Amino acid sequence: MSERRFLIEARNRTLAIEDGVIAEPRGSYPTVFRFPDAEVRPGLINAHDHLHRNHYGRLGAPPYADAVEWAHDMRQRHRRDVEARKAVPRREALLAGGWKNLFAGVTTVVHHDRWEPDFEDDFPLHVPRIAWANSLGMPPGPEAIDPARRFCLHVAEGTNAIAADEVRQLQAMGLLGPNLVAVHGLGMDEDAVERFRASGAALVWCPSSNQYLFGRTVPAGLVSPGVDVLLGSDSLLTGAGNLLDELRLARGLGLLSDQRLEAAVGEVAARRLGLRAPSLEPGEPADIVVLSRPLLEASAEDVWLVVVDGIPRVVAPALAPFSGTARLATVGGVTRWVEPGGRKHRSAMNRMAPWANLQREAPGKFTRGMRA
Repeated sequence: MSERRFLIEARNRTLAIEDGVIAEPRGSYPTVFRFPDAEVRPGLINAHDHLHRNHYGRLGAPPYADAVEWAHDMRQRHRRDVEARKAVPRREALLAGGWKNLFAGVTTVVHHDRWEPDFEDDFPLHVPRIAWANSLGMPPGPEAIDPARRFCLHVAEGTNAIAADEVRQLQAMGLLGPNLVAVHGLGMDEDAVERFRASGAALVWCPSSNQYLFGRTVPAGLVSPGVDVLLGSDSLLTGAGNLLDELRLARGLGLLSDQRLEAAVGEVAARRLGLRAPSLEPGEPADIVVLSRPLLEASAEDVWLVVVDGIPRVVAPALAPFSGTARLATVGGVTRWVEPGGRKHRSAMNRMAPWANLQREAPGKFTRGMRA
């Protein structure tokens, strides 16, 4: 977007965006996004994804006993499929995950894998740098983890005795504590749940991935009040969709209240991941989503606008294109105007990866006074 100053008029409030931050509305604005039937809210936080695996599609023959068995079966049953998908250029693969998240209103996503230089090179959403290890059963393990720092780890990802024992192993290693952000946790037995709850560790819940691989999700006692729960989509290799899909599924399971579910992609996620609290107050970063339905009922079709660092990255097609470089893209069956960023980013999108059907006609001109 050539201008860094614009206005958002939504049903619940009016926000000004100036140089990447939220400002008090004052004077006239060269661009106005009007949403009389939609609400603006802080962008969502996805606490668990593998951004480079969202172009794979679901693979495997579940249910499995644990993640190690699934990984072994993947290598045997789907070796050629995996090799073909690994051949996709890395930036293109990472962008597949990035746009999946952006189309769902996510402005910050945790990538559970090695740090990628692309995240610092015009990547379209925030990827916080957080220490991580894979799990006790798959490398890299947590042996090199510093328990004095916040870290993410797959824990108890399975239904067998090996998965159930992982919490006790972590405690013996000195890694079970308030700096642990544990992902999955569905295999914990009663003793493990009690130890986990007492430790102050946080849990990232990925319900559709759990159900696909193992036929069940977390025990109710693990996510009852007293434990900080975050929500993750996992990648499309095992997950069913995006973060909005996970919110609706999680709500249907009835294990968390609506208030805790919203916090799981907002305030609680930010606090446990060491991020700034989501806010619409002046002076805060302009990371924003506009939804035409309530958050816990919304799908990607209800996402009208996504702003990251003051840049409108995703805009509903009912609105005019918002910059000279905007183009139409279809992700997960949903079509939006997107701002793909710099030359390197646009080049990756132009290769027409299977995850995004880009409409590459000449983009429309920048239009002022847009209206939903």
